[in-house]
Amino acid sequence: MDATFQNHISSVLNEDILSIIPISGGDISKCFKINTSKKSYFIKTNNSRNALTIFQAEVYGLKMIQSTNTIKTPEVLFCDTFQEYSFLILEYIETKPPSSLDFENLGIKLAELHQNTSDTFGLTQNNFIGSLYQSNKPNTSWVEFYTQERLLPQLQLAKQKGLLSDRDSPSEKIIAEKLESLFFDVKPSLLHGDLWSGNFMISKDGTPYLIDPAMYYGHFEVDIAMSKLFGGFGESFYKAHSKCFPVTQKTSSRIEIYQLYYLLVHLNLFGKSYYNSVQNSIKKHF
Repeated sequence: MDATFQNHISSVLNEDILSIIPISGGDISKCFKINTSKKSYFIKTNNSRNALTIFQAEVYGLKMIQSTNTIKTPEVLFCDTFQEYSFLILEYIETKPPSSLDFENLGIKLAELHQNTSDTFGLTQNNFIGSLYQSNKPNTSWVEFYTQERLLPQLQLAKQKGLLSDRDSPSEKIIAEKLESLFFDVKPSLLHGDLWSGNFMISKDGTPYLIDPAMYYGHFEVDIAMSKLFGGFGESFYKAHSKCFPVTQKTSSRIEIYQLYYLLVHLNLFGKSYYNSVQNSIKKHF
């Protein structure tokens, strides 16, 4: 962070900055811990063309979660631009590694979030998954929503990028037929939408927090699917969540299909290293 930008952030906070420390915070933006004479803050910066729009969608999601009074999110302090940079400043949360009890509490709180419902799938506002556009066009059919707003756009993008061929990709008809046999009695639940291990935190006092949401109303198993894609959370998390949302006979098949969406997202964001995982999933289910 250059001196001019740092001075601007200092004026925004109305505090003298003592130090700015780079921290890990994802693959899309640069993240820092700002220490002032009064407290610490978290800031992420990005100079891509649509960075402010992405940050504004994130703010919308954080405030939406906060409004449910279920699971906590860091307080949003500032979202703005300066010169070529967009930035988002949040409350800084001192964290600790999660214990079994912490994972249990996370599962309970996520279940409380999932108990927020809607008459339709989707959301009134579109947003992003990583840096990729995510359409949330409302639909009363979960099969149609997941086909039209999730799988097909990512499959089409992968073909445009030359990452998948027409032969690699199932047709819309085949997708819909497969989903009809698996997606039944699905009720819209409010989802985090991108629930991997980097998007939750446990504070020093054991309070679970969610960050970087890609919110919409969908099947609660979508969040469970993403949580399991790269190793999974603690077993106590799944046990606690399943007390409100039990596992059923078709859960494992649905979870793999929900994971396909995230694998396609990773293929489109990071390239060919995800091709085999995508292809294996498509061959297995379609």
